[in-house]
Amino acid sequence: MALWPPILGEPDNQEESLSILLWPPSLTGKGEMRKRFAMNESQPSQVFFFDNNDSEMQRANEQARANFRYFWRELAWERRRIVPALDLACVKAPFSDGERAAPASGKAEVEEMWISEIDFDGEIVSGVLLNSPNWLKTVKAGDSVQIPLAQISDWMYAIQGNVYGAYTVNLIRSRMTPPERREHDRAWGLKFGDPSSIRVVPAEQMPETLEHPMSEAMAPPLKDQLAQNPAMRDSKGEGGWTLLHSQALAGSAATVRVLLESGADPNALTDRGWKPVQLAEALGWDKVAALLKNAGAA
Repeated sequence: MALWPPILGEPDNQEESLSILLWPPSLTGKGEMRKRFAMNESQPSQVFFFDNNDSEMQRANEQARANFRYFWRELAWERRRIVPALDLACVKAPFSDGERAAPASGKAEVEEMWISEIDFDGEIVSGVLLNSPNWLKTVKAGDSVQIPLAQISDWMYAIQGNVYGAYTVNLIRSRMTPPERREHDRAWGLKFGDPSSIRVVPAEQMPETLEHPMSEAMAPPLKDQLAQNPAMRDSKGEGGWTLLHSQALAGSAATVRVLLESGADPNALTDRGWKPVQLAEALGWDKVAALLKNAGAA
């Protein structure tokens, strides 16, 4: 699995360097997003150019990173649903050929593209590239990629056709004429809403600081399961993660409380040395971090 982009940092000539956003992604590969969200095969990916110094775009990137925890919380619970609820879930990030880039030819130095099949370990976002690059030569649709959280530029998920997140997409939509915006939305078949008002979570979860409804619902049955099978409390999965690690990263205070009350170790380490409290703090889950510290997390 490659780490992209291979060279981090800003281009030497920021004023002339352009980034691009491909939207919608061309769904030519395999995967759940392709199966559950079919687009017109003849619909090409649309390319939008913007200057790297665009302050509004930079602010949209920052807001997406700051609120990534709500994307991850929803995706974490999606994995536990018997019947899937998400129409799609993807993250956008910049890609570059780095040292292998061709000499300057007037083409964009960076292509911002979408990733699906998302996983997250508290630091690195990984997934599968959805877009086919226009100019890049070192990455292609279907590649497995990894991006530091600090470098993603957007995220979005959709439930019953309603889009949440999509900060940069909505900025671009705000710059379209009403007919252009309607055509953009029709190409996706999704309801993006008012581009000046970003939806982060569904209305029933507002404000977003509330506990996720699935967390509240799962706490009692989890308590019963732990009573019947205490071994599951400390059982480790891939990477040495316990249930407490995954629930801390998902910001689930209700289930974290149940696990701690059952005797889960607040200082358990993953194979990479992460404690549950570090994972909670990585995404700003203050309530969960406080529960862990009160239980002895160091």
